[in-house]
Amino acid sequence: MLSDPQRFERAIALFDAANAQDPNKETADGQEYPKELLYAQRMTEMLERFAPDAPEAVHLACRAQHIQRWKSPRSDFPATPDGYQQWRTGLYKFHANSAGELMKQAGYDDEMIERVKKAVGKRGLKVNPETQAMEDVADLVFIEHYMTAFAAKQADYSEEKWLVIIRKTWKKMSNQAHDFAVSGKLKLPEHLVPLILKAVQEA
Repeated sequence: MLSDPQRFERAIALFDAANAQDPNKETADGQEYPKELLYAQRMTEMLERFAPDAPEAVHLACRAQHIQRWKSPRSDFPATPDGYQQWRTGLYKFHANSAGELMKQAGYDDEMIERVKKAVGKRGLKVNPETQAMEDVADLVFIEHYMTAFAAKQADYSEEKWLVIIRKTWKKMSNQAHDFAVSGKLKLPEHLVPLILKAVQEA
């Protein structure tokens, strides 16, 4: 239950307005969207399927998880493993702070802002239920909507490398998300189903 539905809608509108500025576009169902706005909408849609009764903080965190990601491109950091980690760590802080600033504009108090920032910042994974719930949704969205495109970019990957990628995603998910993923409620990329099932059976 939302503490204040109007305030919640204000925050969502602010998140969406920020993401609507994304210069990168993606097409879905024949319609073009700003990339991160579409991602945010997919996060909300997945949460409604996976855990509709999740706390308000999780609903907010899911909508804001990639907020204005294009403002911190991977190319700004060295093309090394350390550079990748610097980029990811910086992104978590950037997304968390951006979400917090917009929530403040919407009228949220510091306690709720901190809860959302903790989830968006990926703090307390496997320990904080709200962070884990947002991570579960992000992983489910990746599997359903983005794994195929990722596969296309990695066409030279061997089966073993693919199994490693899938297992890394699986490892971040909760048992509840595991059950959901193989329940038939998730639209698995058809050509990757054998690999996904092999990876999770051996995980």
